[in-house]
Amino acid sequence: MRLTLSVIKADVGSVGGHTKPSSRMIATVEGEVAKAICNGLLIDGFICHTGDDIAIIMTHTRGEGSSEVHQLAWRTFLAATSVAKTSGLYGAGQDLLADAPSGNIRGAGPGVAELSFDHSLSGVRPAESFMVFAADKCGPGAYNLPLYLAFADPMYCAGLMLPPMIKGFRFHVIDMDNTAGDSLIELDAPADCYHIAALLRDNERFGIDRIISRTHGEVVVAVSAQRLHAIAGKYTGKDDPVAIVRNQGIFPAPEEIVSPFAKAHFVGGDARGSHVMPLMPVPLNTPVTGMYCLPIVSCVGFSIDREGRFAESYTDFFDNPAWDEVRRRAQRKAIEMRSQGWSGAAMLPYSELEYGGFRDTVSGLLKRFRLRDDRKPEAAE
Repeated sequence: MRLTLSVIKADVGSVGGHTKPSSRMIATVEGEVAKAICNGLLIDGFICHTGDDIAIIMTHTRGEGSSEVHQLAWRTFLAATSVAKTSGLYGAGQDLLADAPSGNIRGAGPGVAELSFDHSLSGVRPAESFMVFAADKCGPGAYNLPLYLAFADPMYCAGLMLPPMIKGFRFHVIDMDNTAGDSLIELDAPADCYHIAALLRDNERFGIDRIISRTHGEVVVAVSAQRLHAIAGKYTGKDDPVAIVRNQGIFPAPEEIVSPFAKAHFVGGDARGSHVMPLMPVPLNTPVTGMYCLPIVSCVGFSIDREGRFAESYTDFFDNPAWDEVRRRAQRKAIEMRSQGWSGAAMLPYSELEYGGFRDTVSGLLKRFRLRDDRKPEAAE
């Protein structure tokens, strides 16, 4: 069976500011997905939220970019938007940027990550397990460092030295500033590690689109590497990306994949998407209610049975006491960075800030600049 994993996520309204979706919104999404399972469009589905973003995690056999699956997600988010509007919630429908797209909704606002594979539970994959990362208040580049370390650095993933992975992985890196279409480069780790790092250091322009095993040709990672400002032409909120990561066996183990997140590394995001702040790993369904509006990321894991359903339950990878220390570190880093306020590296560069209206503020001031009169003083008589 050729199985497809699709994760589609959007912010379509939240309670008391950009905090979390309402319980009625979540129930509406769950109801629509349940109908799609009953009518055979989907094999299985799971709903969760990270901050104010609702994620729909689906298995099906329709392939990547299926208009039927994408339209299901679009209609479902429209239904949740209607609930948000009725309740007077903040930002109702804000990630639905296109007017009724007729097919694939990638590029229409919601974050979309998908990958397909032959699902037989035999051969090199006798058990199929995967993780979904969902982030809020940051951009797709937030995954650059963790995924690079997990799939290219044996200091973080010792499994890279084992025969199933020692040939390395192929990184598809996307230029997110190119609005004409998906502009990609393929680079191999370990041979091209320095070139990969040279691109991925720029979180705001370059991002990982997918990662493929060089040994087995299997897609292991898919990321929703789309920038909302490139779609809308203006700032509409940060991009709040999702990522699918298959694990175990011929791929890194879960602990090797999540361990780089212990860095609580600095990313662009936070309030109005304007600041440089640490990324805090949090449990599923965590609202954004702490100080500074830290960028947050959740991680949920599943196994898939022979029919393509999510077996048993799920694993909430960041809901563990081990991550409490990381959360404290993230908060300490945030306090230090935000104590610098608007100055220098504490905020994103002007090229990013322009999408938040800063261009209008600065452009108005630039019109008031005048050349200084540099005439020399008259000589004394």
